[in-house]
Amino acid sequence: MKKLGRTDIDVTEICLGTMTWGVQNTEEDAHRQIDYALDAGVNFMDTAEVYAIPSSPETYGKTETYIGTWFKKTGKRDQFVLATKISGGGNSWIRHGTPPDRTSVREAVEGSLKRLQTDYIDLYQVHYPARGHYHFGSAWKYAPQNQDKQRVTAQIEDALLGLDDMVKEGKIRHIGLSNETAWGIGQWLKLAERHDLPRVSSVQNEYSLLQRVFDLDLAEVSHHEDVGLLAYSSLASGVLTGKYLDGKTPPGTRGAIQPGGLWRNNEHSVPAVRAYIDLARKHGLDVAQMAIAFALTRPFMTSVIIGATTMEQLKTDIWASTVTLSSEVLKEIEAIYRKYPRPL
Repeated sequence: MKKLGRTDIDVTEICLGTMTWGVQNTEEDAHRQIDYALDAGVNFMDTAEVYAIPSSPETYGKTETYIGTWFKKTGKRDQFVLATKISGGGNSWIRHGTPPDRTSVREAVEGSLKRLQTDYIDLYQVHYPARGHYHFGSAWKYAPQNQDKQRVTAQIEDALLGLDDMVKEGKIRHIGLSNETAWGIGQWLKLAERHDLPRVSSVQNEYSLLQRVFDLDLAEVSHHEDVGLLAYSSLASGVLTGKYLDGKTPPGTRGAIQPGGLWRNNEHSVPAVRAYIDLARKHGLDVAQMAIAFALTRPFMTSVIIGATTMEQLKTDIWASTVTLSSEVLKEIEAIYRKYPRPL
């Protein structure tokens, strides 16, 4: 169990991710995964209003709806710390693409509560910044000099006022960010302290053997400000398992259903993936479990969000929490990382 920021909430180091529910997974699949995760001891589940992925007007809200029907069927809402997210703007079918503000936060929260069939959300996150950022494979063209600082900070403050309304009304307990930068987290923290508004408890960013940007400035912010990482894509959307090597695109995988959405699979990542697979084999490890177990060793890690389309994948991911990596394996991981530091 890990403490969620400076809150009184304890979450399991494995968090059940849900974004495939509604496209790659049925409602029955979703309920089966929740049942298994709960029986395994997982108490943390993450979703978003924009899910399922790939996002579209037809799939918007489906994942939250599936979770809501599970809550209604089982009456076990109190056994999960529930996290969801407001869209950062840009999707025309979600409130006409507007970024979070005081009005849209209320609309988004109340929509999620209805779909989730609950009267509160434990952790409510801003899915991505309402400005340019380096996430989702955009690091090579990131240009912060194109940002208007005054507009950005005004938007953050307006969103914080809306989140404060929801906290005061008991509709959300705590807030978090997702796909944020070190500077961005700093602005949210500064404005919250200055105006006595809700404090950020966590940040949900990508982290894997192939993507370790968080090791730098973000790790320092996390340590000093108690903003723990909720890591997504610790298997790099399955790329680390090797299933996309040699030009393969297995049917039903994310690479098959979202053409162009698998930027992690490229000429730069291939040699790194092969090296990590060879390392896992050398030590008799499952490469997926090795990747998740490595993420769990990081000092800034609050929880690793896992995502599975099959029950076998779910079991592999959850029980990676029981894998302890030897000092030799960790040393060899660092050697591979030194050779391939930024393949995405």
